[in-house]
Amino acid sequence: MKNKRQGYFLPKTGVIVFTLLFGNLAKAQQLIELSGIIRNTGTQKGIDAVKVQVENTQDTASTDQLGNFKIRTRVTIPFRLTIHKDGFSSQTVEILSLSNKLTIGLNPQNTIIDDVVISASRIPEKILRSPIAIEKIDIKTIRESPAASFYETLENVKGLQLLTSSLTLKIPNSRGFNSPNNFRFMQLVDGVDVQSATLGVPLGNAIGPTELDIQSMEVTPGAASALYGMNAINGLASLQTKDPFTSEGISVYFRGGVNHVDNFNHKISSLGESAIRFAKVFHKNFAVKVNASYFTGTDWISNNQTDQNPNSLITANPNFSLANNPAEDLWNKYGDERNNRVAVKVDYNGKPTTFNVSRTGYLEKDLVSPEVKNIKFDAGLYYRFGDQWKASYVYRYGLLDGTFQRGNKIRLQNATVQNHKVELTGKELTFRAYVSIENTGDSYNLKPLADNLDLTNLSNNNWKSIFQTALQNNLNAGTNLNEALILARREADKNRVMPGTAAFEQLKNTIIGINNWDSANAGIAGAPATGGAKLEQKSRFYQGELTYDFSRFVKVFNLLVGIDYRLYSITPDGNNFVDFNRPVTERNIPLSNGTFGKDVIYQKYGAFAQVTKLFFDEKLKINAALRIDRNPEFEAKLNPRISVVYSPVKQHNFRASFQNGYRFPSLFEALSFVNNGNVRRVGGLTKVNDGLGYLENSYTLASIDRFTSAVNTDVDSGKSQSQAAQDNKQLLAVANLQKLQPEKINSFEIGYKSVFFNNKLALDWDFYYNIYEGFLGQVEVAVPKNSQIGSNTAVLAMLDRSKQDRYRVYTNSNNTYKSYGSSFGIRYNIIKNYNVNANVSYNDLASNNTSDLFITAFNTPKWMLNISIGNREIIKNIGFTVVARWQNGFDWESPLASGKIPAYYTIDAQATWKIPEIHANVKIGATNLLNRRYFQYAAGPEIGGLYYLAFTYDLKL
Repeated sequence: MKNKRQGYFLPKTGVIVFTLLFGNLAKAQQLIELSGIIRNTGTQKGIDAVKVQVENTQDTASTDQLGNFKIRTRVTIPFRLTIHKDGFSSQTVEILSLSNKLTIGLNPQNTIIDDVVISASRIPEKILRSPIAIEKIDIKTIRESPAASFYETLENVKGLQLLTSSLTLKIPNSRGFNSPNNFRFMQLVDGVDVQSATLGVPLGNAIGPTELDIQSMEVTPGAASALYGMNAINGLASLQTKDPFTSEGISVYFRGGVNHVDNFNHKISSLGESAIRFAKVFHKNFAVKVNASYFTGTDWISNNQTDQNPNSLITANPNFSLANNPAEDLWNKYGDERNNRVAVKVDYNGKPTTFNVSRTGYLEKDLVSPEVKNIKFDAGLYYRFGDQWKASYVYRYGLLDGTFQRGNKIRLQNATVQNHKVELTGKELTFRAYVSIENTGDSYNLKPLADNLDLTNLSNNNWKSIFQTALQNNLNAGTNLNEALILARREADKNRVMPGTAAFEQLKNTIIGINNWDSANAGIAGAPATGGAKLEQKSRFYQGELTYDFSRFVKVFNLLVGIDYRLYSITPDGNNFVDFNRPVTERNIPLSNGTFGKDVIYQKYGAFAQVTKLFFDEKLKINAALRIDRNPEFEAKLNPRISVVYSPVKQHNFRASFQNGYRFPSLFEALSFVNNGNVRRVGGLTKVNDGLGYLENSYTLASIDRFTSAVNTDVDSGKSQSQAAQDNKQLLAVANLQKLQPEKINSFEIGYKSVFFNNKLALDWDFYYNIYEGFLGQVEVAVPKNSQIGSNTAVLAMLDRSKQDRYRVYTNSNNTYKSYGSSFGIRYNIIKNYNVNANVSYNDLASNNTSDLFITAFNTPKWMLNISIGNREIIKNIGFTVVARWQNGFDWESPLASGKIPAYYTIDAQATWKIPEIHANVKIGATNLLNRRYFQYAAGPEIGGLYYLAFTYDLKL
C-alpha cells in the first residue's frame, strides 16, 4: 500500500512542480509585440531608420519611411526602450502597459554632442570625450553628401586627403607622407582589414560596403598603432555596415551619370552603378543579409606630359639649347626612364660630343583601356542567443579594374579580393577570425610593357647605334642639331609597333600575358623573346583576434585586453616574389612540378592592454594603453599611448595625448624580388640581399649620375675615359645600406571639442607633432659585377651598364623627420534646417639640412579648406548640399614621378527628393560641378566633372 501511494504521489508531485515551474517560465517568456510611431518634434513627421531596442537585450527594430515600428520581446513589463538615430537626441522610454500605440518624439540634434564612436579606444564613448582626434560620418551625412559614392565623403573630413587613382580606386591619408600606395593608413570593414596583401594597401572601397549597406564611417586622422598595430601610424578608417536585425528589408539603388563632358582626352562617357540589398530576420534570433553591386564607367585619363628630366639637368644635355629634349622623361610616358637612356657620341662642331638620349617609350593612354568595372558581393548569416551574444559568418568578394600607382603604374584587371569571417560578440568579449584571399587576375605593369614593346624591336645598344649613325650623318649633311636629333630618332624607331595598329595590339597582348618581365633583347639568357609584363600575385592572409573587457572584475578602473595574430602566405611566382631558400640563380626558374618553390611566409602577433579611469566626478578621464608586437624578422616592439581628457562641463572638452608606434615593412617592402627594366626592385630584409650584395657593396645612383656627367665632360675635352674616371671617382658615394628596421613614430597631440548656443554650434581643434625615425623609402644603387667598391675595376664598371647590377632597395632613412600641423572644424545650425560646416587643415615638414639616401615624399599641401552648406528639407521632402574644397600647390616626390602640383578648388552639389509614398529617394548631383580639371599627384589622372542621377528604393519587410 505504501508503495502504491508512493507510486501515485511522486508522478502527481512531478506534474504539479512541472506545471508551476514551466507555467511561470512560459508566462515570463510570453512573446509580446509593441508598435508605435516616432516623429520629428520640429516637423511632426515620421522619422525613418530609427533604431528601437529593448534595454539590456538584443531585441531591436527600426522604423519604416513613415516612422512606424513594431518590436517583439519576451521581457516582462515594466521594461524600457532606447531610441536612437544619428542627428537626433537619443531617448529612453519606460513601458508600463501594452494598451496603446506609442507616439514618441525625437528632437533634432545638429551637433556631435551625443555621437558615440568606438575606433578611438575600441570601446563605445562619446565623441566629445575621445582621447584622440576622430571624425564620424553618419548615415545622414552620407545621404546628404554630393559625393558620387559614400566612400568619397571622406574627402570632406577634417585633416584627411583622398587621392583618386581611378574611378574605382581612392586612397585616404592624413598628416603627411601621402602616396597612392599608402602603407601607413589602415582600413577596416566591420573589423576586417581589407588590404590587398601583396600590393600592401586597401584597394579603396573595392571590397567594402555597397551604397545600400553602409551605416557609418569613423576616421582617426593620426597614429592608432597602440591599439591596432601594423599599418595604422598615419590613420585609421573604420567602416560599419547595417545590422540585419535592425535594418530589415529589400533595397535597390541605381546611379547613372556622365564624365569627360568637355571631350578632353576622351569623348563624353557614361557610367552606371546598380546595387541590391536584402536583409531578413527569421524567428527573431536568426538573420540573413545579402548585398551585390556592379559599377562600370570610363576612367579619368593620365596624360600629363610634364618632363621630369628637363634639359637643364646633368642627366640630360644642359650644355645645349634644345627645343626638343632627347633625354626627356615624361610623367605619363613609360620606356623613356633612366634605365633606357643611352650616351650617344658624335663629332659636333669639330669636337667629340656626348648626348644623353632616352628611348621613345609609349604614353599611358595607349597602354591601358579606360573602361573600368567594380563588382561587389557579400552575404552573412547572423544568430543571436541569450541577451548579449551574437555569432556570425560573413563572406565578402570584390573584383576591380583600375590603375594603381606604386614605384610604377599597375593596371589592375579582374583583380579579386575575398574575405571569409567568423565572429562571436558578447557584452565583454569579441572574437574574430578571417582569411583574405588575393588574386591579381589579368593585371600588368606599364613600365615593363613599354620597355618590352621597344626592346622587341631593338635592344638598347642596337637602337643607340642606329640613332648615333643617323645623327652623325644628319650633322654631316649640315642639318641643325634640333632637327638632326628628331630625324635620328625617326630612323631608329622606324620599325617599332605604333599605337592604334593591329601589330601593336597583338604584341601588347602577348607581353601582358607573360609573367616574366625580362627580355631576350636586354641580354638576359633564357628570357622570353618579347619579354612580359603580367602581374601574377596570389596570396592569403589569416587573422585571429580576441578582446575582453575585464572591467566588471577589476572595478577600480576599466580594463580592456586584446591579442591578435596574422600570417601572410604568398605563392611565389618567380617574378615578384620568390622562394629565398632556393639558390639565387634558380629563384626565377620553375621546378619540375611547375611551382617556384615553397610559399613565402610573413607573420606578426601582438597583444595590448588599455586602462581607463575617471576622476573628480568624471570630469577627468585618463586612458593608458600598451601594445607589444612581434614579427620574427625583427625584435619585439612596444607601442604605448597615454591620453588625458578634461571636461569641466559637458560641453567643453580638452585633451592631450602621446603615443609611440611602429610599422613593420609591408610584404613588398620586405620581400619583393622583381626585375623591372633591368633594375631589380628588392625588399630590404637581409635574406633578400644574400648573394646579391646591394646592402654592403654598392654605389648610389644619384652619385653615379654626377660621376658619369663629369667623366663625359672630361672625355669631350680630350681625356681618356680611364683617366677621367680616376680623376672623378671621389664623386661616387658608397650606399652602405643598413639592415631593414620597422618605421617608428612618436606622436604628440592636443585638442579641444566644444558645443555652444544650445548645441547649435560645435567646434573641434587639434594640433599634432610627429617625429619619424627609420622612415622607409627606396634608393637605387649599382653593384659592380665581380669586383668590390673602391677598386679601379668597380669605378670603371660604373660607366658600363653591362658591368653592373642595378637595384632599387627598400631601406630606412638616416635622418629623423619631424612634421607638425593643426586642423580646425566648425559646425553651425544657422536657422531651421540650414547647416554650415567648415574645416581647415595645415600640415608641414620641418626642414632638414642633412641630405638623405632618398626623397622623403611628404606630398601634402600645407593648407586644405572644406566648406559646405545644406538644408535637408528646404521645402517639403526636398533638400540640398553644396560643398567647396580648396588646397594650395605643393611639391610631389616619388620614385615614379616628381614635380609641382598646382593649387585647385572644386565645387560639389546635390539635391535630394524624398518620396515617402513609394519608399524612394531621388538624388541629382555633381562633383567638380564647374569641370575645372585638376590632378592630385605627379603622374596621376586629370579629374574633371562628374554628373549623376541616383534612385534608391527601400521596402521594409
